[in-house]
Amino acid sequence: MLTVNQITKRYGDQLILKDVSFIVNPGERVGLIGPNGCGKTTLLRIIAGEEQLSAGSVQFTPPDLHIGYLPQGMEPSPGMTVRDVLYPQARQLDALEAELVRLGERLADEPPDRAAMDAYNAVLAQIERIAAAYQPAGGEVILAGLGLGAVGLETPVDILSGGQKTRLGLARVLLADPRLLLLDEPTNHLDITALEWLEGWLAGFQGAALIVSHDRAFLDHTVNRIVALDPVEMTAQVYTGNYSAYIDAVTRAHEKQRSRYRDQIAEIARLKHDVQQTMARAVRKEKATKDSTQRRYAKKVARRAKAKEKRLERYLQDDARVEKPKLSWQLKLDFADLPSSSREVLRLEGLAVGYSAAAPLLQDINLTIRAGERIALLGPNGCGKTTLLRTIIGEIPALVGHVRPGASVRMGYLAQEQEVLDPSANALSTVLDVAAMSETDARSFLHYFLFAGDDVFIPVGELSYGERARLMLARMVAQGCNLLILDEPINHLDVPSRERFEQAMTAYDGTVLAVVHDRYFVDRFATAIWAAVGGSVRRFVDRAEYQKVQGYGDSEHHLA
Repeated sequence: MLTVNQITKRYGDQLILKDVSFIVNPGERVGLIGPNGCGKTTLLRIIAGEEQLSAGSVQFTPPDLHIGYLPQGMEPSPGMTVRDVLYPQARQLDALEAELVRLGERLADEPPDRAAMDAYNAVLAQIERIAAAYQPAGGEVILAGLGLGAVGLETPVDILSGGQKTRLGLARVLLADPRLLLLDEPTNHLDITALEWLEGWLAGFQGAALIVSHDRAFLDHTVNRIVALDPVEMTAQVYTGNYSAYIDAVTRAHEKQRSRYRDQIAEIARLKHDVQQTMARAVRKEKATKDSTQRRYAKKVARRAKAKEKRLERYLQDDARVEKPKLSWQLKLDFADLPSSSREVLRLEGLAVGYSAAAPLLQDINLTIRAGERIALLGPNGCGKTTLLRTIIGEIPALVGHVRPGASVRMGYLAQEQEVLDPSANALSTVLDVAAMSETDARSFLHYFLFAGDDVFIPVGELSYGERARLMLARMVAQGCNLLILDEPINHLDVPSRERFEQAMTAYDGTVLAVVHDRYFVDRFATAIWAAVGGSVRRFVDRAEYQKVQGYGDSEHHLA
């Protein structure tokens, strides 16, 4: 269905992709993964025909294969409505029907216009063909599944949020019924309900799909092969199975290389020791006697030492020698020296949040967070999760009730859109503004967050979402925060960064309340769940308990 053959892509002198090859067969779901900046989006754009390649080829079977491409950002023309985006055929049908009326009027003349008759039949055939593919009911089902059921078809796209635009773009692609889907981060801005709806839709999809996603649970549930782009070699390696199978394969290969490398180091040490001992014995023999026989023996031993030395040199230069295993692209965090907090870190008493006392988003919230807990806050998009977090940190006043932080609690807030960062500042000044460090110490500190060299001077406004998320984490660490309030902290992080983020959270001694849609992250990170249920927030032991309480049939609140 899709054959990618030795694709190479350069921007000037900068090499982005090198000899990338893989195949997507009919019915397959292939995950395209790799750290941010390794060329995933560029590769999808090349396959979709929106970017030129420098070398190699892309082949489709059949050549006129119907492709559906979802880019990361959707920017429709000004003035377009949801209907225009979802049903581009609608406007075309209106224009064709008007043309049909005009041609019909010409045919009413005497004598009959043969050219008008041919044009009339051609337009009629075109209308029938487009009408057959025009399925408004199917579009509304897809919109509802993606959480846009309440958005009217005449709604201007300009007033939709970024997340709603992404989901609308996904709905448009799915409704077009392509045979090959190219999806660039379709899981961004989807809550867990919409994620699971999309998983179910893909399970029934008859075509093939190539998917870029940082949602590991989504990849586990949908793909049967992985194409991993290497940011160092700039090429691709293909693995059979889902994301977990890929991790197992990479881990086994890494451990095997590490074991062989350790054996190699031991052999080099043994050879060096043998050379040194043999040479030392020869020198001792030669110095200890003037007897010609003994001196000849000493020289023989020295020649043996030289031979062993050459053997060592050949071993060190052997092409088959195992390279030292390289650490993958990582996010290194160190939360240290945090101030201690009281046992009860945060208490919410009779809390109602929102923007109107007559219509609160969430109410009757009575919950407590204890020191060291890691709480995942779940709920469908728009239910008030972000509003609750902003009420807790004091940005929005409570409608009713109280937010009571414990003694010595120092909150750190990571906003969903990173709006708390000054776009004109840089990483170095951001950290120096909140911590008593020297510039040298601050640059060393930022190195742990992958801001190396002159990266610390890049303005925040020019950083990617992932880089801003890392900088906000660095800022909170530098401030010594012992309660982290995180609003979708990993939404814009790639898979390696998400895994390092998890490790950091596991090692973090403080307390965390985080809005998260990544089920893989929730299951590994959370010690308990807070979830929006019936206009309030309830505590659950884990996602399994929440799922049991909600039931599988509840499409509005089912999150697990």
